[in-house]
Amino acid sequence: MNDRSKGLLYGFAGVAIYSLSLPGTRLAVIDLPPVFVTGVRLAGSGLISLAYLAAVRASLPRRAEFTRLMIVVLGVVFGFPLFSAFAMLTVDSSHGGVVLALMPFMTAIAAIPLGGERPGWPFFLFAALGTATVFAYVLEHSSGTVTVGDFYLVIAAACAGIGHAAGGALARRRAGLEVIAWALVLALPITLPLVVFGAPGNFAFVRAPSWAGLLYITIFAQFVGFFFFYRGMALGGIAEVGQVQLLQVYMTIAAGAVFLHEPLDAGLLTAAALTILFVWLGRRSQRR
Repeated sequence: MNDRSKGLLYGFAGVAIYSLSLPGTRLAVIDLPPVFVTGVRLAGSGLISLAYLAAVRASLPRRAEFTRLMIVVLGVVFGFPLFSAFAMLTVDSSHGGVVLALMPFMTAIAAIPLGGERPGWPFFLFAALGTATVFAYVLEHSSGTVTVGDFYLVIAAACAGIGHAAGGALARRRAGLEVIAWALVLALPITLPLVVFGAPGNFAFVRAPSWAGLLYITIFAQFVGFFFFYRGMALGGIAEVGQVQLLQVYMTIAAGAVFLHEPLDAGLLTAAALTILFVWLGRRSQRR
């Protein structure tokens, strides 16, 4: 397999792990405050990152890497988890997963200044068509209304897209897991106080599903998934592998149906098929 094919497989594995992020967050905020959930997610994965960096004896970030590393911190360490947690208070994870389909398009745009990539106009055409497909689906799914949760999700998508582009560029120079690990460690002075500040007054009424959701997003969604996704972007290109995130929408919807008993509708298969078609056409245009 060539690097582009390997990159897509790595990216798909990362997206599969990310797809449970919103259902896990939805479970966590049922009994726990969003600020506490965000703090534990980031501080917990930050402590895991600290142990990982020490175990592999990772070198300190160089000055040339620091700017992009701080973009990763602001985008995927703080921005995405915080705004998605607030969004899950007002919308279900299936709805949120569809809105977050904006991420691949934003990642492709951010890859131009941050990753030095120059996708051709056919790629952006198919990326826009894929994004429009999922956006039309969410409007139909919500009867054409936009909620405050959608506003939070758009901000979360923008944060993630910019952060992923910066992280993908860094992953060309060092291991993808080191990139997110250093970002999480640098954020510890802020994320550790968040745990104390956001803690509920009483943990006695927190049920097991909320703890399970919090554990998943801390270990897998915020740490392990980045190894696969950033490795994929380093091998296959930030913009191209980023488009695989469009499939996260349908994985998230399926996960919401399985774990949270959220309803599925007939338009899902049509929207999923169209999205897969546009991702394939976009990849084909790049290959040409």
